[in-house]
Amino acid sequence: MTKFKSAVFSMPYRQVHLDFHTGPAIGDVGANFDPRAFAKAMKQAHVNSVTVFAKCHHGHLYYNTRHGARHPGLKKNLDLLAGQVEALHREGIRAPIYMSVQCDEFAANTHPEWIAKNPDGSHVGAKPLDAGWQILDMSSPYQDYLYEQTAEVLKLFHPVDGIFFDMCWDQPSVSPWALAGMAKENLNPASEADRAKYATMVSLRYMKRYFDQVKAVSGAAGVFFNSRPFANLAREVQYQTQAEIEALPTGGWGYMYFPMNVRFVRRFGVPYLGMTARFHKSWADFGGLKPYAALEYETAQMIAHGARCSIGDQLHPRGVLDSAAYALIGKVYQRVEAREPWLVNAAPISQIGLFQVVRESPNVLETASRSNEGATRMLTQLRHQFDLIDGASDFSPYELLILPDVPFEDGGLLKKVKQYMRAGGKILATGHAGLNAAGNKVLLSELGIAASGPAPFQNVYFRPDKKFDSSLAPTDHVLYDRSLRVTAGRGTVLAQVVEPYFDRTWRHFSSHAQTPGARLSRFAAAVATSRTAYVAFPVFHSFAVHGNLPYRDLVAGLLQRLLPQPLLTVSGPSYLEATLTRQMQPLRTIVHLLAYSAQRRTMQLDIVEDIVPLTDVAVGLRTLRRPLRVYMAPEMTDVPFEYNHGYTCVRVPQIMGHAMMVLEGCHPG
Repeated sequence: MTKFKSAVFSMPYRQVHLDFHTGPAIGDVGANFDPRAFAKAMKQAHVNSVTVFAKCHHGHLYYNTRHGARHPGLKKNLDLLAGQVEALHREGIRAPIYMSVQCDEFAANTHPEWIAKNPDGSHVGAKPLDAGWQILDMSSPYQDYLYEQTAEVLKLFHPVDGIFFDMCWDQPSVSPWALAGMAKENLNPASEADRAKYATMVSLRYMKRYFDQVKAVSGAAGVFFNSRPFANLAREVQYQTQAEIEALPTGGWGYMYFPMNVRFVRRFGVPYLGMTARFHKSWADFGGLKPYAALEYETAQMIAHGARCSIGDQLHPRGVLDSAAYALIGKVYQRVEAREPWLVNAAPISQIGLFQVVRESPNVLETASRSNEGATRMLTQLRHQFDLIDGASDFSPYELLILPDVPFEDGGLLKKVKQYMRAGGKILATGHAGLNAAGNKVLLSELGIAASGPAPFQNVYFRPDKKFDSSLAPTDHVLYDRSLRVTAGRGTVLAQVVEPYFDRTWRHFSSHAQTPGARLSRFAAAVATSRTAYVAFPVFHSFAVHGNLPYRDLVAGLLQRLLPQPLLTVSGPSYLEATLTRQMQPLRTIVHLLAYSAQRRTMQLDIVEDIVPLTDVAVGLRTLRRPLRVYMAPEMTDVPFEYNHGYTCVRVPQIMGHAMMVLEGCHPG
């Protein structure tokens, strides 16, 4: 397993990311700023770290400098950044500093030649009459311009607590500097793939450059580059002292983005946090205030996965915090602070490794696949404990690997999976996983199947076998996405394919949707051996898109065969989430139970407004020995328990949103 460095700084649990993107047309910047009141409000809100702004997307600077980018509306003698940093430090609050990278309106307007160029010659980003951001080219002299600004910040605020570099995605360009750089690397600018490859090279180089710059001056400082794809973390973690998952559920990210990605980033040996915001919608939603229940859920989900918390806000141009926002933040952070004794150095525990499927996309929000989203939803609803992993991961900690939906023809990966199986590991593969791209050749012979390519029908049905012990109804269940045709070799068929009369086309169709089933075929929909299971359609992608519960029931039955002794069993509704963490000193296992329900209250927004208690929830945790004590934290209320056949069994009397059950003196086993 690749070993990554440990961070050399302390990363607090209760952070605020304080945006301050303030346009030059605003003329009273900082007019009402009171440093003592500012820091006092943060302290009263139980905040212990605030990311404050040196430079915003408008390209303006908020400290005393002779640079022409100093905000024209900032009071003449006001050093806003210095006032914030000094006041926060007096209260013992950390104050890392924000620098915008590829969004810099001042630089774009004064040096339009530095703007990234599309292949058609147009500028990347906002058009001349758009209210939006122009995007700078990091292969141009703008990179040196930003380096000089960073050097000034590092000098004036030495030693800095950290630097947060934002808007750092890979940006292809065909500017003169980019063209020259691609020529030097023997890359073809006419090739989209080569342009993307060069953009990644530029990003990695400036990340190293700025990381080294910060560390040379402030060795204990945190350094983070935001908007990077998490799939690249293995090679980029050397330039990141932490991992931050920006995920405003109502701001375009949704409620699955954080729990999916945190299961990947938490494995890399650096502190990690989740970032939401106090806004009703997304960034800069002035006057938009999130319901308390939603912010409690979002922060509870963070700490349940071992993450620190960050809540985004935006400071009013005059420099005054919104008192209602900090009353909300304070209420949430007071409960986080009360739980910190059970959070510090608590590491998540997993039984399953879910292989990560990555989509190529310049937008970091679109790189996660529907397969991983569907698998995360499904496994969370089934309360299984799992990580997202990739080909570089160590497979040995996991009792089971899930290979979702897509082919892998990488010989090295195939060899590694086979080695894992020889060591006793188990596999659940779906769709093309374990097969070639054509779906007509089985690469992972251990699956016990033969394959003959995609089914000729868009929609078929699966019929569970009578000997398949599952909660599936004994009927034919529709597959909304195309399946593969497979037959069982040495595997046992647990579900068969029922084929329709014909495919629905203009030539022949029947009724309003898919054609009904006509005949039981010789093909299998699900096959199992003693240590493998295979599903012949992209069940996780289909679950993400269609939400058809029989797909979850099918996977649940297969997992029950492969993992008859799951780490954790929990009764209750499917929206009840459960995660495990462990502290070593003192030895504790913490079961986090989250009972919140996000509802689609608008055409696009899922909203959490109410916290409804759950009562008498049965929990069973597989432990190596009988615990010394079981109690609810932070209340310290003892809970009766029994220890039977390797499981500690408890009935949690009530879950009011988020409950923490602590088992003292035992490991999960």
